[in-house]
Amino acid sequence: MKITKFLTATAVGGLISAVPAYAQEVQEEETVDDNVIIVTATKRAQSLQETPISVSVTTGETLEAAQIRDVLDLQTVTPSLRVSQLQTSSASTFIIRGFGNGDNNFGIEPSVGVFIDGVFRSRSAAALSDLPNVQRIEVLNGPQSTLFGKNASAGVISVITREPQFEFGGAVEASYGNFNSVVLKADVTGPITDNIAFSVDGSYNRRDGYSTILNLDEEQNDRNRWSARGQLLIEPSPDLRIRAIADYSRIDEVCCQVSTVVSGPVTGALNLVGGQLNTDFFSDEVFLNFVPTNEVDNYGGSIQVDWDAGPISVTSITSYRELKNFFLSDIDYTSASLATETRDQDVETFTQEIRITSDFDGPINFLLGGFYFDESISQDSAIQNGSDIRDVFEILAGGNPADVLAGLPSVFNGVEAGLGLPQESIFNTPLLTSEQFSMDNTSWSIFGTVDFEPVDGLVFTGGFNYTDDSKDFALAQQSFDPLGQVNLVDAFIVGATAGAVTTRDQFQALPAANQAALLSVATTPCTALTAPNCNQLIGLAAFQFQPPFVTIPNAVEDGRTNDDKFTYLLRASYEISPEVNVYASYATGFKASSINLSRDSRPSNDVFTAGPGGSTFAAPSSPILDAGLAVPNLVTGSRFAGPEEAEVYEVGIKAQWPGIGVNLALFDQTIEGFQSFAFTGTGFALRNAGEQSVQGFELDVNVQPTDGLVFTFAMTHLDPLFDDFPGSVLGDLTGQRPGGIPAWAIATSATYTHEFGASGNRLITRVDYNHESNTDINNGLPEFNTNVGNTEIFRREVNLVNASMTLALDNGLEVGIYGRNLFDDRYIATVFDGVAQSGTVSGYPSAPRTYGGVVRFKF
Repeated sequence: MKITKFLTATAVGGLISAVPAYAQEVQEEETVDDNVIIVTATKRAQSLQETPISVSVTTGETLEAAQIRDVLDLQTVTPSLRVSQLQTSSASTFIIRGFGNGDNNFGIEPSVGVFIDGVFRSRSAAALSDLPNVQRIEVLNGPQSTLFGKNASAGVISVITREPQFEFGGAVEASYGNFNSVVLKADVTGPITDNIAFSVDGSYNRRDGYSTILNLDEEQNDRNRWSARGQLLIEPSPDLRIRAIADYSRIDEVCCQVSTVVSGPVTGALNLVGGQLNTDFFSDEVFLNFVPTNEVDNYGGSIQVDWDAGPISVTSITSYRELKNFFLSDIDYTSASLATETRDQDVETFTQEIRITSDFDGPINFLLGGFYFDESISQDSAIQNGSDIRDVFEILAGGNPADVLAGLPSVFNGVEAGLGLPQESIFNTPLLTSEQFSMDNTSWSIFGTVDFEPVDGLVFTGGFNYTDDSKDFALAQQSFDPLGQVNLVDAFIVGATAGAVTTRDQFQALPAANQAALLSVATTPCTALTAPNCNQLIGLAAFQFQPPFVTIPNAVEDGRTNDDKFTYLLRASYEISPEVNVYASYATGFKASSINLSRDSRPSNDVFTAGPGGSTFAAPSSPILDAGLAVPNLVTGSRFAGPEEAEVYEVGIKAQWPGIGVNLALFDQTIEGFQSFAFTGTGFALRNAGEQSVQGFELDVNVQPTDGLVFTFAMTHLDPLFDDFPGSVLGDLTGQRPGGIPAWAIATSATYTHEFGASGNRLITRVDYNHESNTDINNGLPEFNTNVGNTEIFRREVNLVNASMTLALDNGLEVGIYGRNLFDDRYIATVFDGVAQSGTVSGYPSAPRTYGGVVRFKF
């Protein structure tokens, strides 16, 4: 059969020219069958049944009925997708089939690419605005690197909004719910001239916080965001279309609630200085010493030009975007004044895509394109010492609480005297650290597919993508706490030799036996069994947070990465009958190196090796040391993680009969070098997993047993495995199941539309259920689980029921009610080691029940 004609006005991931479903307009659909959904996951407009990949589609009507506000809610109707919001309003993670990366570090690019109207959003913070005037959202499961220019090694989320129309229309919507939730949306579209149309839309979303900061009598986890967008559609001739979009969105919220799962031994010291924390995890009551700030400004524009020259069409998409992200957080999550973090980030992104598509009558058709990406990132951040931090740590160090609280000399005063530091200097500087980071990323790719249809219904597809990605990065840090700048092993050696040894050269000049004897004592903690041949300073190592940093680029590390990769796709699809299509495919994917843009960025062990106890005196020769760049307490880690390389085998069947549709995909997917990013309690570790794989299936069923009644059932089964991961922060995870990936995920719904005779009035009732099977939240916590022998792993199960009922009148007025998480199911979203609180486990609770009413008018 003839390959479906590629429609102009498609963006990356696609757009189709369909009129919005306004009540007083006549729909101009691409097909007369209401059950046929047109998608553009292959960058050609095809029905969902014809599209030979696993793709989940959520229509604008479903978004309205299910009260899905943003991509965070999208996972309730898409079982292969998981979305989490953690430390801030901008820190979200998109995960498809168990693969995804955290967004708490702007140097780490997501493995799931997000595209809005064809424009790549390189950071999830740029994709979190509300979703007004959306036509549909396509979630493409598995590697999509062949057709998508950057970072699609795990999948793609493509948001397609409605384009301007040449017939006047629009909609206004207002809803009110519990927690004083107010959501306002509006859009209007129409002609300016015979060949120019416009549209304007906007949204306002305001809600009180559902968590209370008890000691401050303030709310947390609120909503305060708005967005605005304007579009022009210009059609100077039947063959040429130009779509211009400009948008702006802002978030200014108090986020995000952290509760205590396990209270560690630090709690006693916190209580002594008046600090509090709440161990009733789902009480939605917390203690902080100030109200957090989260501000996100996201804006930009794009121009899409489509030229249809008969059998050849050309599409160009040009965009420029800016993202500004600022937050101020109480990172100890208690009412004690211990530590706060500020982060001020700016991202500027330019992209250009151009592609040529054929629509020949013959057996061969092609798509050929190129993509260019240019981005710059800057970040200024700092950790501030709180007024209680010295007292708390002195008590933990063995100081007499009465003396400490009275301001009398205590443990740290003796340490300062012994090390020659100014009195009252440890943990008394305004800042613990400050950092300045920047990164420039340039990437380009060429891509294409060729379809060969030797007989009707049988199509062989070959595709390729060649990507070249270069990053230049610079990182600098200032560590202000004097204790963190003293190596305790080397300090002992200086004292033990009465100042005769104060440098590495002097130590290395000692006889080997003398070196060994000094190191033996210097690295032995003091206990009843080891005294007096021990180092009393070793116990202070637990208080050396964020030691000095080696600036990059330097004489050894050039601060650059350059990756290039050829990926490809092989696929065969066959139309067994007009109702049944089958396909089989093999595809590879790629994501370039990610940079650890954080204070935890450390030289790799091939350029530096620390001595015992972090000693510089006893450190072996290495490029960093030999270049004179070593600083006290320098440890190895990761400046960046190498590329991810993905492959997937997939077979599927797509069937559509009157009243029933069934899609089934079976897959075996592997990512080599998966970029694992883990929180360690005081910092973040970036690692490449040797290999992580997942096998499973995705089932999507749509049944319409009678007019007006529709059932949907979507299920994903995942069986993941760390095939090779010896270097994780938890040790060797090879052979273990990755945490946080449920074996079963289900999204099902029932929708009934009751027609009131021939009046055109309808009552639409919808109930949906989202389930994730009980699973380990993670594979353990680097500090807590190490101390308890990895015997306590926290788990999560999700059971969410949502419902809505809408009375839609023929005159365009709609009145409805809705409820999300009707049974108030609460679960732990994730857990992490308490910040600088050994033995404490913190976590993020899920959102409570929300409900309200909505009034909508379409014209």
